[in-house]
Amino acid sequence: MRLVLHDYSGHAFLVQLARQLARDGHDVLHLHFPGFQTPKGALLRRPDDPPNFETRGLTLPGTFAKYSYVKRLRQEFAYGRLVARAIEAWKPDIVISANSPLDPQHLAWRAAKRLGVPFVFWVQDIYSVAIANILRRKLGLVGRVVGARYIALEKKLLRHSARAIVITDDFVPVLTEWGVARDRIDVVENWAAREELPPQPRDNPWARAHGLHDKLVFLYSGTIGLKHDPGLLLAVAEAFKERSDVRVVVVSEGPASDWLRERGAGLKNLILLPFQPFETLPQVVCSGDVLMAVLDPEAGVYSVPSKVLTYLCAGRPLLAAMPLENLASRILTRENAGLVAPAGDRAAFVAGARRLAADPELRRTLGANAIAYADRSFDITAVSARIAAIARMALADRR
Repeated sequence: MRLVLHDYSGHAFLVQLARQLARDGHDVLHLHFPGFQTPKGALLRRPDDPPNFETRGLTLPGTFAKYSYVKRLRQEFAYGRLVARAIEAWKPDIVISANSPLDPQHLAWRAAKRLGVPFVFWVQDIYSVAIANILRRKLGLVGRVVGARYIALEKKLLRHSARAIVITDDFVPVLTEWGVARDRIDVVENWAAREELPPQPRDNPWARAHGLHDKLVFLYSGTIGLKHDPGLLLAVAEAFKERSDVRVVVVSEGPASDWLRERGAGLKNLILLPFQPFETLPQVVCSGDVLMAVLDPEAGVYSVPSKVLTYLCAGRPLLAAMPLENLASRILTRENAGLVAPAGDRAAFVAGARRLAADPELRRTLGANAIAYADRSFDITAVSARIAAIARMALADRR
């Protein structure tokens, strides 16, 4: 097949998939947006990449206005036009698009429609529900109207896509209620790029460079967006402020990171760092004794944090605060790979941190269970075969 895989965010696991699809014999164009502020995967071409693989960043002038609604909307439409032009110029047999805001997703869908090729909507998050909740809370009636527009748009795109891939069975009832036929919905749980995240020693060059090799480290690495409460991370730092051997490290960027810098100015144990290069990510996550993840109550089952899957590859225990019904929470509980507090419950989150700090044996057990799950579950060759099969079904349906 000649396949476009569009991943707006440029995440590690999806560019890994694009490479594997190319190794499996397909011609693959991987499109992404370098300007979106989030941890990125290995997006530069490698010497061992097959000739039938290309990864291309679509850039906009200036800085992406992630937190300005009007300017961001304008930039997302501009980006969507770039995606549409790239798709039409490359003339694929099929387009698969993930992690995209809905307006660029719409423009990508229209480009596929003009070419007469199937479009597969990969649902990593039910964006319209999250958008509607946030806008209603921030803008009242105006937010409710705008949110309704995005829900209508996402419903339309899903109903008119050749197939929909969802990352959890929890999404299926929502899509069927929206009019998507069950036999056009495929469940493919997310994974992490396991072979690109080999476990590293706790005492590694990155840890030493930041003075962490001889400390007990609680680490958060990744985006802190509107679905994440940075106050939970601050609460852990405050809980251990009297302990000189404990550090709380947050590797992130944006307003939430700025908020932590302002509110935690007096906390000597709180270390704030910008996003790190992908090549150093294994050392970064393995510098933590406990890896933290947070998700707001409103996210419910509609968002599964990919950072949790990355963390599992490190062989470290997780400390999470997220809805207990969320797939990530269920994995951690089922696999005994971490402690999970209810979303937004700072007291329970801090209690979990204290428990892990006091029990090295518990940390070792949870960490061993985490990496065992990653080794057992994150098989990119199986994922690639599954995605190729879904693409063939979409092509067969079109014919």
